Amino acid sequence: MKVSEIFLSIQGESSYTGLPCIFIRLAGCNLRCSWCDTTYAQTSDRGENLSIEQITSKLKKFNCNLVEVTGGEPLFQKETPLLVNRLLKLGYEVLLETNGSINLEPVNTNAVKIVDVKCPSSGHYGSFLMENLRFITLRDEIKFVIADRKDYEFACDFLETCIKDKATKILFAPVYPDMPSQELAKWILADGIKVRLQIQMHKFIWGEEKGR
Repeated sequence: MKVSEIFLSIQGESSYTGLPCIFIRLAGCNLRCSWCDTTYAQTSDRGENLSIEQITSKLKKFNCNLVEVTGGEPLFQKETPLLVNRLLKLGYEVLLETNGSINLEPVNTNAVKIVDVKCPSSGHYGSFLMENLRFITLRDEIKFVIADRKDYEFACDFLETCIKDKATKILFAPVYPDMPSQELAKWILADGIKVRLQIQMHKFIWGEEKGR
C-alpha cells in the first residue's frame, strides 16, 4: 500500500474529538478539493510502499487503541478494506474517513465510517455516490465541510431530502480559516438543526504542522 504518514496525535474531528488517536494516512486521492489541507497526500507517488503487516507493525510503538485510516482518499487503494479488517482483528477501534465518492460496501461494518458529502465550494459537488446511503449505519458519521452560506444551505437540504433517519451523527465543519466558526454556529442555532459543529481541534493545538 502507498502510505503518506503514520503518527500519533489528538483526534481533532468527528465525535471522537479530543481522544488520542493513531493516524494512518494513505497516499492518493481521486478528488482535488479546493480547500484540501493535506495536498501532500493527494498523489500516490509520494507515498511509501508498505504491506499491511508492515503498517500494523509500526502501530505497536504507540500506546493507543484508536486508529483512523485517512488520506488522501483511503478507498482509492483496493487493499484498504483488508487493512481495516486486520486492524479490527488486532483489537483496534477503527475509524475510516472517506470522501463518499467510492463504494463503501466492502468496508467492515464494525469500523466507524466518517463520510464526506462534498458541498459546492469543494469543486466536487455531486461526487457523493448515492448508493453509499445503503451502507451507512447509525454508528457512522456524515460530514459536510462548509465554506459559505451556499454550502450550508446545500448541507441542510441534503440532510432533509437524503439522510433523514439513516444517520444521527452529523458534522458541520467550517473551512479553516476562511469560514468563521461563529457565523456557522449562528446559522445552526437560528435554524435549530441537530448537527455537531466540528472545529478542527488539532489546528488550534499545533496549527498547520504536518504529522499532527
